[in-house]
Amino acid sequence: MTPSIIETSRRFWPGLLLALLAACVQPPPGGDVSRAGRYAPPGAPPDTCWSTHTSPAVVETITSQVLAQPAQTNSSGQVIRPAIFRTETRQQIVQPRQKRWIEIPCPAMMTPGFIRSIQRALAVRGVYRGPVHGQMDAATRKAVQRYQAPLGLDSGTLTLTSARKLGLVAVAG
Repeated sequence: MTPSIIETSRRFWPGLLLALLAACVQPPPGGDVSRAGRYAPPGAPPDTCWSTHTSPAVVETITSQVLAQPAQTNSSGQVIRPAIFRTETRQQIVQPRQKRWIEIPCPAMMTPGFIRSIQRALAVRGVYRGPVHGQMDAATRKAVQRYQAPLGLDSGTLTLTSARKLGLVAVAG
C-alpha cells in the first residue's frame, strides 16, 4: 500500500520549513574574517594571508623559607630551641600566554621555486643545512624558526616580514 498524500506531506513539510528557517539565520557579528580558507584579524587588508602564533606563558618558580615555629629562649635570652623553617615553593605567571596575528605569504606564493629561494637564503645565513629541494619540510621549518627567533618570533611559520628581510618579497611602499 502506498502512503497517502497527507502522510507524505507530513514528512516533507517539517524538513522544508527547517531548510527555509536555516537560510534566514544571520552569522554572528564580529567573527573572524576568512580569506581563501585562512583567518585574518579584523581590519586586515584584502588579499592578505594570516596565521596566529601563540607564545607560551612565562612561569617563574619562587622558593622561600617560611618560619614554621619561632625560636624558644629562656629568661636570659639564650636560645633553647632554634627556630624551625619550612620551604615553600610556588609558581607565578610572569608573562601570560599571548596569541598574536602574523602576516604570512599566501599559499599561492609558496611554490617549490619560492621555497627553494627560502632554503637558499637560509643556507647563506647559516641556519639551513639541508638540500635545496623546494619542499617545506621539518628541516626547512626548523631553519625558519632559527632565523626568526632572534627577531622575536619563535615559530617555524615564515612571516611576510621575514620573507622581506630575506630579500624574497618586495617591500610594500
